[in-house]
Amino acid sequence: MLSAFKRKEEEEKMRSEGRLPPGQSLTQRFPVLHYGPVPSVDLDKWDFKVWGLVDNPFRLTWEEFNQLPKNRIVMDLHCVTKWSLFDSVWEGVTLRTLMNVGLLQVKPQAVHVMQHAEYGYTTNLPLEIMLQENFLLATHHNDQPITPDHGYPLRGVIGAVPGRSDLVVPYLWKGAKWMRGLEFMPADKKGFWEEAGYHNEGDVWKEQRTER
Repeated sequence: MLSAFKRKEEEEKMRSEGRLPPGQSLTQRFPVLHYGPVPSVDLDKWDFKVWGLVDNPFRLTWEEFNQLPKNRIVMDLHCVTKWSLFDSVWEGVTLRTLMNVGLLQVKPQAVHVMQHAEYGYTTNLPLEIMLQENFLLATHHNDQPITPDHGYPLRGVIGAVPGRSDLVVPYLWKGAKWMRGLEFMPADKKGFWEEAGYHNEGDVWKEQRTER
């Protein structure tokens, strides 16, 4: 861990490089924040489903999901609770990979996607943002399987890619922990925290934290 002085020095460095969004502070830890208990997982019964406005809805077992090609990407994560974690390494599957291998064919009417997770948790994003390279269906963090507290075995993760100002960057809650499926929709629909008053877009650079 860095000393308080070194942490502040590193924070100022990130701010000067344009990597620290307004209202955020640097953390060296990966804080654990979620609503409800951590689910227990039986990988023999686990599945990942895709439905809605797609040509062929499908279901993958854990074994099948792990046979998909993986992407490895370095991202800065920004939480709506005002912490930022820099240069974290994530590995997982992109939506474009699902398209490239022929599993996912999205109908033209689909413009938004609802992420569905354990206990009925949901969060929404425009399809165009989920098709960016900074959204992953992630299985690993810093070369280790994601821990149960952070969404094992699969979570959506979205963050900033250093040096890429062209990518839209929502706050971290816009990637669901303990993900179980994706629903492709013809119009937007709010998820769990969005219904509770969080901003529907959640752009980190615009400080879109709540609707109030």
